Amino acid sequence: MTVVPSQPPGSEKDAAATVPAARAATQAGDGADPAPSSRKFLARAALATASLSIAASLLGLVRDQALARLFGAGSDTDAFLVAWTVPEFAATLLIEDGLAIALIPAFSMALARGARGAPGDPVRALVAATLPRLCLAFAAVAALVAGTAPYLVRALAPGLPDPHLAADCTRLTATCVLTFGLAGYCSAALRAHRRFLAPAAIYIAYNTGIISAMFLFGDRWGVRSAAVGVAAGGCLMIAVQLPSLWRQLVSDRPALGGAGADVEARPMQLALVASVLLFALCRQSQVLVERFLASTLPSGAISHLNYAQKVAQIPMTLSLMVCTVTFPMVARALADGDTERARSRVQRDLALASCLVLLGMCAVVACAPQMIELLFQRGAFTPSDTAATADVMRVYALGLLGQTLVGALLRSYFSAGRPTWYPFGAMAAGIAVTSAIGAVTVHAWGVAGIAAANALGITVTAALMLAGLRTARHGSPYGVSIRVRQVLAELSRPVCAAVVATVAGAFAAGRFTSPEAGLVAGCVTVTAVFVPLSWALGAQGSPSALRSVRTLTRRLTHGRFR
Repeated sequence: MTVVPSQPPGSEKDAAATVPAARAATQAGDGADPAPSSRKFLARAALATASLSIAASLLGLVRDQALARLFGAGSDTDAFLVAWTVPEFAATLLIEDGLAIALIPAFSMALARGARGAPGDPVRALVAATLPRLCLAFAAVAALVAGTAPYLVRALAPGLPDPHLAADCTRLTATCVLTFGLAGYCSAALRAHRRFLAPAAIYIAYNTGIISAMFLFGDRWGVRSAAVGVAAGGCLMIAVQLPSLWRQLVSDRPALGGAGADVEARPMQLALVASVLLFALCRQSQVLVERFLASTLPSGAISHLNYAQKVAQIPMTLSLMVCTVTFPMVARALADGDTERARSRVQRDLALASCLVLLGMCAVVACAPQMIELLFQRGAFTPSDTAATADVMRVYALGLLGQTLVGALLRSYFSAGRPTWYPFGAMAAGIAVTSAIGAVTVHAWGVAGIAAANALGITVTAALMLAGLRTARHGSPYGVSIRVRQVLAELSRPVCAAVVATVAGAFAAGRFTSPEAGLVAGCVTVTAVFVPLSWALGAQGSPSALRSVRTLTRRLTHGRFR
């Protein structure tokens, strides 16, 4: 349920934010079907985004490894992770959700007016009208966060052993409100121009800045060096996009050439932004709940939870790339009025993404100790930290299917470009469940109780969001409706296979004392059991996954993405 800023655009949080861009891209052609050039463009963009997303996720893992190696899992890392709340929220609101939904349509309309021959340069006029004001707003909020850092730390983690260190780190990370805002502005402008490479690379630059700062200044400044890295990484996020944005703004060629583009302002645009923004805020508030509860536990609890989440979320991130690639197909189907095609695509995506995340979940649960030992157990990260983190990761992984379903279903609610408050209500219900159960279990079960509450809360949200899209007699108000019973029946098959594969994988991994051998044996066993068993049970996601891999390999071999 936690959303981390190490995840690049194109993750579950980015699905709703790319609705206007996806609709603009799919509606650019005059015919009923996208032109071959449009399909090739979307394929290249999807491949580039997926490749950079994987690279950024791996670099984020290296960042966490460096944090664990240099500073371990104690009061210092707990203090930094409390300050890390600022960039987590800033990334959600300024790069991936709220700002993108507000700016991408504005840039698209400016480009359309330019293509129609409007006087002057509408794009430059939009930049001149919006950028200075936004810069002032970002700077003011950054200064407010820095000035109130001690009070924020006290509110976020009242039981923190070293609140002064956390306040210092918060002052440093507060700069990301300005830098992330500018990075999000550049990203929205480039996506509106159908330029995706530079926006997809921003988290690579961001994580590079953090890793470099920790190794350069860690001995002198301690964990504060990681906060300095956040500040430097935010500047790098802007720098990596500026050359592409500058070339695009000085170019005389319009990026979207459709003279029939919609240039009228949407009367409900503000409501759409508000509904997505509140959903993102509510989902990100899970971080506040977790760290508030963990701050009352012994030192290292916040760190153990953080490391466990970062590793466990990798299968979820990879499985949601399926939805990122196929989202334009859903948007185009709705634009054509073909709701049946949209429903079929969404249901196939749910099956495929569920199979992928369940396979990853089996490996995470079965081989948790071996994974954590190989990834983190060095330097200040002790064997006891490995055992505690592995236990938490196994519990947290039980919510991965719910997280994937929430990310996959979110696009269906906003794919028609209309505001809806139902996802926010479903997420609020899930947060309430997490908070209540976490408060009851934290003292008895420790961090494992927080992880269990997280898993149950996001599962409740997924169930509510799934029920909200059920097929209705008068159609769905969200553009896409699905057959819930059919989806649940399909999900039950890989879930049963996952239970058997997890038990078999854990048995195989435990037969070896070497973590390398145990990890290999566990992963091989999980795959050897899950794939044929899911096929035997009739899970349609398994053959779809192999077909997707074969298609991608064939296109790469034939050079179709070049």
